[in-house]
Amino acid sequence: MNARPGDAIPEWVMESVRPERMRTMAAILRDPNPVHWDRKAVAALPFGLGERTINQGPLGLSYILNMLMDWAGPASVRRITMRFPKVVLDGDRVTAGGRVTAVREEGGERLADCEVWLARAGETPALEGTATVALPDA
Repeated sequence: MNARPGDAIPEWVMESVRPERMRTMAAILRDPNPVHWDRKAVAALPFGLGERTINQGPLGLSYILNMLMDWAGPASVRRITMRFPKVVLDGDRVTAGGRVTAVREEGGERLADCEVWLARAGETPALEGTATVALPDA
């Protein structure tokens, strides 16, 4: 793969974040917070989110990982660091995106350092961070 600084990573889209996935993830993570499965609990919060459950951070992160692995391969991710400045809600259509910031050689691998994010259309990212991936041979 011939990646260069400034190159965009092909976007990965989740057409609709589903509350069923949130309930399953809450069970897997043993997360007792009702905001991931109880719409009334979210509506009672003072943030004006309405009756929509809040996606867990690891689920949003998985959408970014899917994008990176679709682009560079299933065993490519070497490092990822994320911030979670906003919530993702059930029913949201979100897009994972990224941009190569540097390409380097290290430990016998060609690595791409990247900016990555997850956002709803026209909004600032709900998740943002950096990732390093091993690039496949050209």
